[in-house]
Amino acid sequence: MKKIFACLMMLTALCAIPAMAANSTLTGVVTDDMCGKNHMMPGKTNADCTRECMKHGAKFAVVAGDGKLYLLSGKAAEIGALAGQKVTVSGELKGNTMTVASVAAAK
Repeated sequence: MKKIFACLMMLTALCAIPAMAANSTLTGVVTDDMCGKNHMMPGKTNADCTRECMKHGAKFAVVAGDGKLYLLSGKAAEIGALAGQKVTVSGELKGNTMTVASVAAAK
């Protein structure tokens, strides 16, 4: 009986590990994955370029302070409103993709 209980406790703990994934926070500039930090549309602001690229299949991204590009998933309307601006984004980070829980203009 003790062995069964111990096995059930271990199984429960292992199942809980993914649920305890830590949230991460990134601060950087909202862009898209096509242009990254170098926007290429002459006569357009970085925000306008990002929004145009989104119309052509690009994904929102943030260029963090370390220069690394992170893709953003979710909350597209909120992210789009902050295109070209410095933001703080929180959410679950897996590899180079963050599932956005919150986004706000950086202070």
